Amino acid sequence: MKLLPFLLLFPAFIYAQVPGSRLLTTSIRTGDTDVFWVDPVTGDAFNVTKAPRSEERYPIWSPDGKQVVFTSNRDQPDGKPQAFNLYLADADGRNVRKLTHQNAPSVFYFPSWTADGKQIWFSLADDAAGKAVIGYVTPDGKTYHEVTEGRDGAISPDGKTVAFTQRCGKGYCLFLMNADGSNRRQLSRNENEIGAVAPAWSADGRQILYSDQVGQALEVFIYDLDKKQGRQLTQLGKISSSAAFSPDGRFVTFRVTDEAYWRSGANREKAYRDKQADKRPVWMIAADGSDPHVVEVLRYHCAIDGSRAVWQPKN
Repeated sequence: MKLLPFLLLFPAFIYAQVPGSRLLTTSIRTGDTDVFWVDPVTGDAFNVTKAPRSEERYPIWSPDGKQVVFTSNRDQPDGKPQAFNLYLADADGRNVRKLTHQNAPSVFYFPSWTADGKQIWFSLADDAAGKAVIGYVTPDGKTYHEVTEGRDGAISPDGKTVAFTQRCGKGYCLFLMNADGSNRRQLSRNENEIGAVAPAWSADGRQILYSDQVGQALEVFIYDLDKKQGRQLTQLGKISSSAAFSPDGRFVTFRVTDEAYWRSGANREKAYRDKQADKRPVWMIAADGSDPHVVEVLRYHCAIDGSRAVWQPKN
């Protein structure tokens, strides 16, 4: 009987340690790659995209948490080269509308919103044409603008600064530029040959998450713009990438895998084809580097892609 009060309080304690109640991520539980929001404690899940025989990736919440942007190849004929365009839907999966209209083999990835909800920034890759650009589209799809060359672009909450990836020597580094593409400046100095730098901003715009190479591993780092320095957050000795801050900045989610399979065309194709249920689970860590652990409800059935697990904003 003495255990009863503790047992009654235990769920409340767990919720107090976890910001928000839903993570947006990709899952292969349907056999396809779909976008789900998932309660990280109970495991309750909802399929936002519900699109058989297509691939949906790189979801992100709108600033008010009522809509979801994602990429999809749903309009591409089977057996033909695929294009991944940007789509917008309500959080319950309704009112899906296409925002961009690029042809294969163009791929949009890592979208991000300005805090006022007026612009959705994107990275666009067309490897066949050697094209890698950063730009934005408005939520109504009426304004589309490719700003400048770059990869892994992420807009700051105030819409003034873009964090992105650029070549530096033999690898890739973290850079900043103004939203008009001017004033490019380098932040990280390590030549990351693995890639997957994938910067992401904190809600207050003062810190940037990114991945950097440590030996043969990829670890998550936090760059503090006030201190003008980065610090290593994870120390798993694996491939840790696609990080995202919780709304209050106290926690970080990220993805972990045992190999940088994207560096080889054959390995990448095999990973996507095999769809191993435990290949790239979601992990969480406190922003001070303590308590790294797998999110149990997302240990299995996560998609192999590099999508983040993103907390629903609090409003």
